[in-house]
Amino acid sequence: MRFFANQRHDERLIWSRDTRFLHRLHQRVPECRLIELAAGACMIGSAESLTESLATEIAGPSGGPDFGLVAVDASLPESEKYLHALTAAVQLSGIADRIGMSQTVQAIQSKMLDLFFAIRTHNVHFQPIVELSTGELHEYECLFRPNMPRHPASISAVVDAAIATGRAIELDTFIVRQILDRIGSLISANAVPDGIHFAVAINTTPASLLDPHFEAKAVAQMVRAAGIHPRQVTLECTEQQAVQDIVPLQRQVKALRKLGFGFAIDDAGAGYASFTLIAALRPTIIKIDREIVHGCAANDAKKALVEAFVSFGRRIDARLVAEGIETHRELDTLRSLGVEYGQGYLLGRPSESPRPPRSVESKPSRARRAHLAIPPVLSEAAHRR
Repeated sequence: MRFFANQRHDERLIWSRDTRFLHRLHQRVPECRLIELAAGACMIGSAESLTESLATEIAGPSGGPDFGLVAVDASLPESEKYLHALTAAVQLSGIADRIGMSQTVQAIQSKMLDLFFAIRTHNVHFQPIVELSTGELHEYECLFRPNMPRHPASISAVVDAAIATGRAIELDTFIVRQILDRIGSLISANAVPDGIHFAVAINTTPASLLDPHFEAKAVAQMVRAAGIHPRQVTLECTEQQAVQDIVPLQRQVKALRKLGFGFAIDDAGAGYASFTLIAALRPTIIKIDREIVHGCAANDAKKALVEAFVSFGRRIDARLVAEGIETHRELDTLRSLGVEYGQGYLLGRPSESPRPPRSVESKPSRARRAHLAIPPVLSEAAHRR
């Protein structure tokens, strides 16, 4: 039995567990891309090439292989549209119900991770984090960018795949080593511009922080080998999973801070990054999620959330970083609410080498201009997973 999606788009994807069937199909349409997977294979090609009639002809009469042929949704991000299409194709094939959809998707994700770890041409970008009151550079967030030309994937897709397949620790270890190697090469080549205070923030997950590879002294040794001191590094805890037992993580954070590392809770106000977790771990930095920052100038509820984080941060001696600042109104609002640091496209986009933040002049709204002095010149900082 064959199943088809009826939407018309420029590209289509076909999946089958029978790789021989897809190889026969590929002989008829060699311009399409054939990709071997841990579970079956898929082909991607134009809607004119991958037609229902051709697939049915190659599959043969009723005893032919099951397959799923779907349109690729061009409205989705490049990093996600093929994975969505592949998932839909497996479901449409009818095989998902018999073999377990999650097992098939995890096999595909594991194959993608194998390719990710084999590639050594990934990119590390640096986005400045700025002190909002002065415009001075505080540190850079290190943003890891996968480089998989034939299998485009965003870092969020890679992280999701690692969590789903139980390989999050392997991923974090790989990324941290790649980032430190990049930092080491910049320092060795004297590629850090004069006058820049070079400090960095590196993302990790709670599960990785509890792994022996991330034992505090071992992390400090890796950092020193790259040519920087632990005092120059903030470890950001990006929490896609709930923390089941907070006590071991508290001990690890305390050990890291004792060696000089800063510690940040990322995406505060989203997911599992709750006030309870923040209070338990007592970070040096709380990063306010971009969804709260976006449009905060005109949203009283979001302003109240920011005020709550500022008050909370002061009580536990943590500083605030607002993520995703994109407008002058957001910048003015965050400064007036007492947020110390910020990053966002208004302040500076990620770049392959550390660059000073942009200078931006804050522009108060007309309604407020009569009551406010013109704010000082600022510099920029920025980011996105």
